[in-house]
Order: sequence, then C-alpha cells, then structure tokens
Amino acid sequence: MFSLLADKLQDIFKDLRGHGKISETNVSDALRAVRMALLEADVDFNVAKGFIARVREKALGEDVLRSVTPGQQIVKIFHDELTALLGGDQAPLNLEEPARILMVGLNGAGKTTSSAKLASYLKKQGRAPLLIACDLHRPAAIEQLASLGRQIGVPVYTPAAGQTDVLAVAREALEWAKTQRGDVFIFDTAGRQEIDEALVDEIKRLKEFLQPREVLLVADAATGQQAVSVATHFHKALDISGLVLTKLDGDARGGAALSMREVTQRPIKFAGIGEKIENFEPFHPDRLAGRILGMGDIVGLVEKAAAAIDEEDARRMEEKLRTATFDLNDFLEQFKMIRKLGPLESILGMLPGMGNLKGFSVDEKQMKRVEAIVLSMTLEERGRPEILNARRRQRIARGSGVSVADVNDLIQRFDQMRKMMKNFGQFKKLMSRPGAQQRFRMPRG
Repeated sequence: MFSLLADKLQDIFKDLRGHGKISETNVSDALRAVRMALLEADVDFNVAKGFIARVREKALGEDVLRSVTPGQQIVKIFHDELTALLGGDQAPLNLEEPARILMVGLNGAGKTTSSAKLASYLKKQGRAPLLIACDLHRPAAIEQLASLGRQIGVPVYTPAAGQTDVLAVAREALEWAKTQRGDVFIFDTAGRQEIDEALVDEIKRLKEFLQPREVLLVADAATGQQAVSVATHFHKALDISGLVLTKLDGDARGGAALSMREVTQRPIKFAGIGEKIENFEPFHPDRLAGRILGMGDIVGLVEKAAAAIDEEDARRMEEKLRTATFDLNDFLEQFKMIRKLGPLESILGMLPGMGNLKGFSVDEKQMKRVEAIVLSMTLEERGRPEILNARRRQRIARGSGVSVADVNDLIQRFDQMRKMMKNFGQFKKLMSRPGAQQRFRMPRG
C-alpha cells in the first residue's frame, strides 16, 4: 500500500534534505510536488489541500528555515501531520458490555472476511467472540461466514433459509448467544454494489435495535475517489465509530485511507494486509506514516515476529545456523517462519530504507517453487542433501514441476549458505580465543 506515494515522497524529501539552506521557494516547490503526489494517490482534493496548508504553515516558520538541519525538520513536520491525518494514536475497540460490533459497508469491500478476521484476532486476545450472519440478501455470505467460523473455531449463528426480517434474525441471534458463553458479538450485515436507501434504512433499524458499541465501516483501500462519498454517506446515516481498511497489501495508491479518515474524523481501527485470516492487525497511524516516508516500522516487525514465531523454535534455528548443522528440513522451517509474518512485500516495507529500493520486489512464485522442490524430497534427502545424485534430482524436478537446473540451483545455493555459516562459526570461535582480537586488529594509518 502507498508504494507509489511513498516513492514520490521519498524522492521529494531526499532532494530537500540535500540543501544546506532552505528558502521559502524550496519549501513551496516541495509542497507543490507533494500535493501532486497525494492527488495521484487518489487522496481527495480538499483533503490534500487542507493537509498541504497545515504543513506549509509550520514549515515556513523561522525556527525551521534557520535551523541546522531544515530539511530534516520539515520531514519531521510532514511525518507528524501525516500521522495526525491518519488518526493520531491507535484507537482500541470499545468492548464494554454488551460488546456488540456492527460491520457495515458495500458489497465486495470484505465485510464477511473482515468479520471472521476480527473474531480470530479477538480470540487470540483471550476474548470469546461470536459471529452472527445478518446478510439476508446473499446466501453465499452466510455460508462463507459459517465456513470461516469453523476454520477459526468460533461459533456462528446462521438464520433459517428464506428468512427476510433482519430484526427477527438479530433477536434470535441474541437468544442463541445466551447459550454460547460469548463476550463479543460481531454482526456481519448486508451490502450493495452501490449505496441505496433500502440498505441504509435496514442497517439503521438494526443499529437502533442492537445499540452496538462499535459500528465499523469496512472499506476497500482501492476505492479511490469514491471513498469520500461512501464514507460520508455511511457516517451521516449511522455515525460510524471507526474504519476497517481491507486489501492494504494490494493497492499501490492508498489515498482512500487518508480521505475516509479525514472526512469522517473517525479512526482507522484495523487493516487487512492479505488474504489469510491472520493478515489482519490494529492500525497504527504513526507507524504507517514512518513506512510511507521510508523510516520503516521496526516495532511492528518485532511484534509480528513475537506473535508468529515460537521463541523456542527461533532459538533452536539460531543454534543450527550458528553451528552450520542445519539441513533442508530446517531450511523449509525457515521458509514457514518467514511466511507466518505475512506478505513479504509488507514485511520488507517495515525495514528502514527498503522503500528507497526502486523496482525491488519479492517473487512469491519463486518462493513457492523453492518450497515445492524441498517438499518433493524424502525426509532422508532433506536430512542428508549430499545423497542427492542425478537420478534423485530428476525425480524431485518431476515431482515439483520444475527443471533439473532449478533443483541444482537450489542445492548449490543451500551448500553455499551452509559453507558461509560454517566459516562464520569458525571465525567467531577463533575470535573468542585469548589475544585473538589484538592479532586481527587493523593497523592504523
């Protein structure tokens, strides 16, 4: 998400940092370029205009222009204003009893999937969520929610076939919920391809009956210029409490996030960053602002790793890497560890400076091919790669749907990595001996 905007902003600020002294003309030129970048990223015109005006007012102050590092100061101002535009601090859910959450939005925005993702997230937080299917216009949505509920181990209330009264469904669901020992109730509502009064009236009546703690507007990050209209309409009718942005991993522009937050003045509470259930996380404005400006998000990366990777597994893998005793089974486990963290493009974006690598991308197909090759090996072959003769390699290539050259390339790379780690381990061992550091110290001059 925001990759096009991030590329342009980083170029603009790189040029700004390069000036020893900065004039009002420099700032005006930079902000003009920033405004164009925002508009090209599908940020609403009025939102972009107001944002630039706020940055300009602070950036043209004497304290900034006469500072030792004016370029850095302006980037800091931009970061702070971008964080404010995205919502300031991260906003938690209101889960006071009765903890009812109403999920609303247009068809195709991802309401049903987001409902299940939210339930999975809350379950990991120690809550006992329940899912309630209230989309009576699309039987497929009810079946989808039931299937996702089974997948994550969360009870789902499904209305009787042919039911058309959403309030009757809600009443029955609340009675059913009393038998389930749940403490958070997530209602997946109906959507339409376009906003219509019938849709809004139905959801308004449902909201009045349920009195939910949260009304979350689920919106596709690629909505573009329609974002303001959608957000404004839903907010005016329902007084939404927050936003859930989906498909943040797929939209290069992402202006919808900035526009909807600004016009509703409601926080973005969660973000969907991939298709898998676990690709769903609380939205942190300051972290996203840092990523857009190429500063990375190390805190977010550490949190992802802590949540997805077992500490003991990580320690054991580190020991094998350090001692160069790992085999292709361990290599496969490394792959799985990395994949648990989410889409690799998203992970790389969390590393400071990675946004500056133009044209850099992760070939997911190549990674899947590597995984297929290793999975086509027997356990013995993975444990003892040295037994992989020509006949075995031909069989592995057929089993994984790749060429023998691909298999040879993987084995060669694996051998190089193991040798490198072995040499590194020997070097560390050598350097740990008494007097070693003095012997290897570089001469001065």
